[in-house]
Amino acid sequence: MDDERFITSTKLDFDNEETTLRPKTFDEYVGQEKMKHNLKVFIEASKKRGEALDHVLLYGPPGLGKTTMSHIIANELGVQLRITSGPAIERAADLAAILTNLNENDVLFVDEIHRLNRAVEEVLYPAMEDFALDIVIGKGPSARSMRLSLPHFTLIGATTRAGMLTGPLRDRFGVICRLEMYNPNDLACIIKRSADILNINIDEAATFNIASRSRGTPRIANRLVKRVSDYALVKHDGKITEDVANKLLKRVSDFALVMGSDKIDEPIAKHALTHLEVDDLGLDYTDRKVLDAIVNKFNGGPVGLDTLASSINEEGVTIEDVVEPFLLQLGFISRTPRGRVALLPAYKHLGVKQPETLNKQISFMESADE
Repeated sequence: MDDERFITSTKLDFDNEETTLRPKTFDEYVGQEKMKHNLKVFIEASKKRGEALDHVLLYGPPGLGKTTMSHIIANELGVQLRITSGPAIERAADLAAILTNLNENDVLFVDEIHRLNRAVEEVLYPAMEDFALDIVIGKGPSARSMRLSLPHFTLIGATTRAGMLTGPLRDRFGVICRLEMYNPNDLACIIKRSADILNINIDEAATFNIASRSRGTPRIANRLVKRVSDYALVKHDGKITEDVANKLLKRVSDFALVMGSDKIDEPIAKHALTHLEVDDLGLDYTDRKVLDAIVNKFNGGPVGLDTLASSINEEGVTIEDVVEPFLLQLGFISRTPRGRVALLPAYKHLGVKQPETLNKQISFMESADE
């Protein structure tokens, strides 16, 4: 047991893998051109005034680069970045400790800000508006209120559920940016950049093949290029040794098939992605399970979220936050007052014959909504 170290102070090569893939400047950041343009203007203006940047709210689906953008903003401002998350700040005292340790014009990044405790959120209001912290000293009749001045700072909040933010909190952000899903061309640029950083040899056809299956999300694109790289790098005459299997199983799945060469070309990319259960449109196993349930178990719908989740043994919040946004973007499903309904592209993708009543059914539900 002595040679089995679960925790080590020695920095390993893969410790910085995710960090090194993060762009550090706006020039390195691919996509989101409108947001980048606006932020560049706001940052330049704040630097000329010598003031802290207005508080920034970044919202959009997961994996689009909200955390990365917070790093870039801090880097462009030339200040320190402090990172925390909504669930981690349990008490007002936790927030007070963080705020009082900030330096002038520092950036505080709060991920999942929609999950802030209400009592903590109330303390945050004067901190955002007046850069002050209101605390109560003592209890009972002898209690008194004291206001502590805080250094000017920029709060960057990130959320995948902007609708869950309270109005008072949302209104205190001076800059609100929505991150959009990426197109295949931008994802291809991201994949090429990541491949260069990781010293992965990949051709153009394979790059676009991976990009087309990345669900419009850079995080997924980077994950897929690493998994496909595993296939390209691991070649031992068709034999999986224990050492090779251990390394492969950590990063892919329990596959018995190992193939490839030193370069990722299109056939290898397609083969690897097929075994990773990612199809040509980027749908994975869970996506297809949801579609199959709506089409085959519930005759195309409508079916409620809770019923759908129970039928495939999946959490409703996972379907709503992870699966549905991409299916809606592809036009595979529709949300109606009566539940989820599969649309014609879903039937075509699954190779299932479209029911004759589909159009009438959708028209009826849309009219009921009106």
